Amino acid sequence: MEIWAIGDLHLPGGDIKPMDVFGEHWKGHYDRIREDWSRKVAPEDVVLIPGDISWAMQLGDALHDLLSIAELPGRILLIRGNHDYWWSSLTQLRQNLPENMFALQNDALVLDGVVFCGTRGWNIPAGSQADAQTVKLYNRECGRLELSLKEARRLGDGLPVVAMMHYPPLYPECTETGFTKLLSDYGVSRCVYGHLHGPSIRRGFTGCVGGVRYDLVSCDALQFQLKNISLTQS
Repeated sequence: MEIWAIGDLHLPGGDIKPMDVFGEHWKGHYDRIREDWSRKVAPEDVVLIPGDISWAMQLGDALHDLLSIAELPGRILLIRGNHDYWWSSLTQLRQNLPENMFALQNDALVLDGVVFCGTRGWNIPAGSQADAQTVKLYNRECGRLELSLKEARRLGDGLPVVAMMHYPPLYPECTETGFTKLLSDYGVSRCVYGHLHGPSIRRGFTGCVGGVRYDLVSCDALQFQLKNISLTQS
């Protein structure tokens, strides 16, 4: 089993939403992702999509995008991003997903001896000047990450753990956060995240901190090609 990751697909959700308004490099981006995905991924592999999957506002409109992704090979794991407004009821979502697609939300799943878990995350407060609402939501998301990590430990204590977050859990100038502490304390091997686009990609961190390997996998940061984040890969 190989583990691949690519986030922030930003599929149209039933409407025409050309992504090339964000730059010419986005033109036909999903066609390029599908071509790369079909070439690389085997049916037994796992593909992680850490949020911002569809622009849809309702689940019914997002299903076209989800089913299109599910036609591709592999077992596909999703978490919610900040633009996934269609993701409201987890129970309803799971009832509508195809067999090869799994939604994670503050919980965990074991596949072939690896535990996968994840949560959305939030903006990291900027020191003493952070506003109260940001601090509140950040602390809430730290709690949700811990719920996910506790479930990962319950399901597979001693197994390697791969975590997904949508928001960056750290930045090059801020590598000690509530998120990184939890990920290290629970012995996570790898963590993938997205959310960053365009010039913000330069703020992404890829490397090791506290025993955890972090990878930015928003699709434009990867030139619209899946990244192999298998535990044997660097």
